[in-house]
Amino acid sequence: MHDLTVIVLFGLAMSAIALSGGVIALLAEATLRRLVLPLVALSSGSLIGGALFHMLPAAIDRMGNGTAPYLWLAVGFAVFLILEQVLQWHHCHRLPSEHHRRPLGYLVLVADGVHNLLGGLGIGALFLSDFHLGLTAWLAAAAHELPQELGDFGVLIHSGWTRRQALVYNFASGLTFLVGGVLAWAMARQVDVSFLIPFACGNFLYIGAVDLIPEFKGDEGQRPRWSFSLYWVLGMALLLGVRCLLD
Repeated sequence: MHDLTVIVLFGLAMSAIALSGGVIALLAEATLRRLVLPLVALSSGSLIGGALFHMLPAAIDRMGNGTAPYLWLAVGFAVFLILEQVLQWHHCHRLPSEHHRRPLGYLVLVADGVHNLLGGLGIGALFLSDFHLGLTAWLAAAAHELPQELGDFGVLIHSGWTRRQALVYNFASGLTFLVGGVLAWAMARQVDVSFLIPFACGNFLYIGAVDLIPEFKGDEGQRPRWSFSLYWVLGMALLLGVRCLLD
């Protein structure tokens, strides 16, 4: 299948996950409470596993085991750190009743749009490098998007948006993932985009470790949430298993 076709199809599929947030209007809050944090833990493990077991080895294969792949990994990590500071990016994985102040709906959408653009850029480059690598990264990112979209949809509803408005604007924000993928394809026609592999690796590590782990590990003084840690280990193990199958 043509590279651009693959990028467009998977870009649209990732954008469609934004519509999954509508589930929050159908399920009881108690049910969502049981589902969201295990999904967050699983996606954290899969993102970190994808970065360590798939993307970083691929970057070293293509760029050599010198400074360059690790430098670009650090850049990818730092870019998301800066986004969080500048845009006050807040990946929400909590239910509406758990928010104690009124969030800024548009800010959430802008931040998610930038995040999706960078994600599409990195994963688009992975598809161009190796289809299996791109697919593995896409699945890990999709596992992260599902609980995120549930949370973001809840934030928008909590901010006074109608269900229809939340779905439409969330989907539009998700389309920037497709834009990033197409941009990676266009760049690849002019320059070597191998640097985007470790860059995406840094993105995955930041989201998995900094953004997601604090959501499920519990606050200081609380009892350890061992069951969530097991979901995290499962996410890592799944990505390690895929790596072993591909070798």
